[in-house]
Amino acid sequence: MVRTPVPSLPSTVPDVEITSSVRRGAPIALLTVPFDAEGDTTPVNGDSARSAHGTPLPESARPAGVVTGKAGEIHPLRGATRWLLGLGADQADANNWRAAGAALVRAINADLAAHDDAGSTAPDTVQVELPGDVEPGCVTGFVLGVCLGGYQLTVTEQEQSPRLATVRLVVGDDRLAELTDVAAAARQLAEATSLARDLANTPSNVKNPDWLASIISDVLADVRCLDVEVRDQDWLTANGFGGILAVGGGSASEPRLIEIGYRPKGATRTLLLVGKGITFDTGGISLKPSEGMHLMRTDMSGAAAVAGAMRAIAQRGVDVAVTALIPAAENHVSGSAYRPGDVVRHYGGKTTEIGNTDAEGRIVLADAMAYGVERFAPDAIVDVATLTGAMKVALGLRTGGFFATTDELADALRAAGERVGETWWRMPLLAEHEEAVRGQLADVKQTPDGPGGITAALFLREFTGGLPWAHLDIAGPARADKTYNEVTPGGTGFAARTLVEFAAAYARVAP
Repeated sequence: MVRTPVPSLPSTVPDVEITSSVRRGAPIALLTVPFDAEGDTTPVNGDSARSAHGTPLPESARPAGVVTGKAGEIHPLRGATRWLLGLGADQADANNWRAAGAALVRAINADLAAHDDAGSTAPDTVQVELPGDVEPGCVTGFVLGVCLGGYQLTVTEQEQSPRLATVRLVVGDDRLAELTDVAAAARQLAEATSLARDLANTPSNVKNPDWLASIISDVLADVRCLDVEVRDQDWLTANGFGGILAVGGGSASEPRLIEIGYRPKGATRTLLLVGKGITFDTGGISLKPSEGMHLMRTDMSGAAAVAGAMRAIAQRGVDVAVTALIPAAENHVSGSAYRPGDVVRHYGGKTTEIGNTDAEGRIVLADAMAYGVERFAPDAIVDVATLTGAMKVALGLRTGGFFATTDELADALRAAGERVGETWWRMPLLAEHEEAVRGQLADVKQTPDGPGGITAALFLREFTGGLPWAHLDIAGPARADKTYNEVTPGGTGFAARTLVEFAAAYARVAP
């Protein structure tokens, strides 16, 4: 098969330096806020502006037009201070800082591209002086914005324009060590998100299950304490992974199970992460409409989030043992495709009556979860998947829905998301729909009657072995059709940062 070349993966994100002094020659981005005690964002003349430090702007940094100081508002200037960047009324809101960082990198990249087109060069480093009392969470937000706001993956023969290489954050000596650690951790989170975006955005004439397994193996090969094992179709057949084999049976590209292990010495807690890895989803015999099908290259966004998260978990040295399982398959249409009405026997023996071949995600996840429970006996399980259109209807495109069997898991996941700029809403595992999952022709039904997001979660719960478990449905926020905050169109990498932060917090909780 002839494959379209793609850029070298993973994509790089800007470097972040923490320093206590401004370097001569590098342009400055000056942070500013609304201009009255009430935080009003009514436009005012630039000479009324004040910096995030509370002082009036220097004359050379006053824009000619009107400004509001809203988060993400940016004004190009002349001289040493090259950009005036709005933080919004609430300087303690990390989301404002994230929006500001993203706006800054986009403005700088546009400036670099304009100079490149004109045959000239411009500095690819920018300096930002932070307020002395800046919250660590705001620094995390700003670094995430700067590192992710300029993301793009383009398959092209054209040479790419230069992009922001380094941001220097200037802080007081008394905060240097603290914020150096904060910025380094934030950049690792950004790299996890960026890797997840790379995997999701790669076109599916390149990205089949074997490619996904190979690229994950390559990217994680040099990460300390990470081991990757790839299980092929023969192994899946010999070990009874009927769900993965059924979903992948209609494609010329054979399925894979990707197993990533992180085993730090002395860890006493264990987690199992499972990510849906459907590298392209036609819907199978229950064929999807053609409109929007091109977006199904991102139907492995759960797998992408898990892979990105595992890299950052190991880099951070989280004190918890984590296993990640990625069932990878292509759901295609052919004479060997599985059918509505089939009965699939999963790993471990439980059977499922197929109602809709386009509900394939839960079928591959069931195999992986049953295997993970038996093989690794984790303390808790978290699966993540672009699973149901019902979740998009319920929560829109910027909020992830999740289900959890314990309040402790639910609270930990929601709090982890808040700290890294990902929003989650807990959905109920309603008892009145449990009986709908019971099968007639098999043990369970793939597509029970009732609310689609909830019944899908109830189906997956059948394969958790009664262990503490959470299911993250990212069908909405895994993809974006326009730019907002640090998000760019395409795969967003949503959930990768939450998983890293959740694992780090889980390690700190007593068993």
